[in-house]
Amino acid sequence: MGLLGPRGVDGRGQEDGASGFCSALYPLSLNPGKEAMLRQKDYETATLSEIKALLKKHEAFESDLAAHQDRVEQIAAIAQELNELDYYDSPSVNARCQKICDQWDNLGALTQKRREALERTEKLLETIDQLYLEYAKRAAPFNNWMEGAMEDLQDTFIVHTIEEIQGLTTAHEQFKATLPDADKERLAILGIHNEVSKIVQTYHVNMAGTNPYTTITPQEINGKWEHVRQLVPRRDQALTEEHARQQHNERLRKQFAAQANVIGPWIQTKMEEIGRISIEMHGTLEDQLSHLRQYEKSIVNYKPKIDQLEGDHQLIQEALIFDNKHTNYTMEHIRVGWEQLLTTIARTINEVENQILTRDAKGISQEQMNEFRASFNHFDRKKTGMMDTDDFRACLISMGYNMGEAEFARIMSIVDPNRLGVVTFQAFIDFMSRETADTDTADQVMASFKILAGDKNYITVDELRRELPPDQAEYCIARMAPYSGPDAVPGALDYMSFSTALYGESDL
Repeated sequence: MGLLGPRGVDGRGQEDGASGFCSALYPLSLNPGKEAMLRQKDYETATLSEIKALLKKHEAFESDLAAHQDRVEQIAAIAQELNELDYYDSPSVNARCQKICDQWDNLGALTQKRREALERTEKLLETIDQLYLEYAKRAAPFNNWMEGAMEDLQDTFIVHTIEEIQGLTTAHEQFKATLPDADKERLAILGIHNEVSKIVQTYHVNMAGTNPYTTITPQEINGKWEHVRQLVPRRDQALTEEHARQQHNERLRKQFAAQANVIGPWIQTKMEEIGRISIEMHGTLEDQLSHLRQYEKSIVNYKPKIDQLEGDHQLIQEALIFDNKHTNYTMEHIRVGWEQLLTTIARTINEVENQILTRDAKGISQEQMNEFRASFNHFDRKKTGMMDTDDFRACLISMGYNMGEAEFARIMSIVDPNRLGVVTFQAFIDFMSRETADTDTADQVMASFKILAGDKNYITVDELRRELPPDQAEYCIARMAPYSGPDAVPGALDYMSFSTALYGESDL
């Protein structure tokens, strides 16, 4: 059975078929609007996300269109039946059926064309998106590198040594060695951007907006790269100039050090030699004075070397040089040493001159002066040219002084009137010369002992303890040798040898 009923029916059946044909046409009455929609080129300005949305919408349209496939086939079948039944208006039916089929085929073609356009645009935009992402991933670190390089190349450096500027120069050369690879990376990044431009021009993609992943443009990259290229030779020049300056500074350092390393030890040596002259007992005081005056002359003649060093030091100060690894001597050290040397030679000459005056005024022999010097040097344990309080006390005791604290304080007030806690050699000489002048002679002391001994040639322990204060008696007993004369008795002591030794005229 056909769609219009049994074959061979009368005109009534033909009318029913025509009526069914008309009913089948109604759902397809929107075809003109769909064609307009399919002909739109809204995808040309769409973004990738909008393209994906249009594709989903198009897929929904295709599904809806496929649902009408059966109805179109039904229309064609009805028209075929009407033709077979010799329907009186078949030409009109066929015309309308053909129009519907043509419209349907056109819809199919437009649908396929739009799908292909959407898919092609999606693929192009996805390619561009991937290129944008790749561009952004490489442009960001490269941009950071260029900004860091510009900052380093413009950084103000302060160096103080040739080693420091050499280190900066080495680092700069290492940086310059990276520039060819950096330029390759720049060109690769720009190549990605150029590939996007090529795709846009080739396929006439109407791009909406810019790279969504970065704001760094090729123009910005080229601008910064050109700035880096300009800064490199400037840095080269600055490092070269600083290197020359540091080489000059190094020459100044070595020039100063070469002299200071000679002058410093020379001053120290002269100080030690002068000190030895003042404490040694070679020749007379006049010989020592003559020797010291020769030293004074050599010191005065050395002054031009100090002045030359001062000139070199001035150059160092003007060059803002603050350290010198080539020497441990500073100009301040040299100045202090030089002033100490001048003061020492002047003081030592003055001391020897005063010793000569003291010797001549008080009739002290050269032998006595030598003895005073030997005693002083022996108890000057720190070798400073002065005895401290304990040294002086020990010296007095060694010479036979037996005194309490009050007596020692009285003597110290004489030799150290300013209470500095030290005794100079001149003060020691003055004290000893007074003591020599005020003390009895050996003959006078022996006469006194003879009286105490009852005119005997010896004296006993009991007599000493009976006639002398306890401390003096014990001092004599400890130092007197036994008497060995023909008239000796047990325990007899020799006061004559004791008296002679006390004044340096014999040995105990």
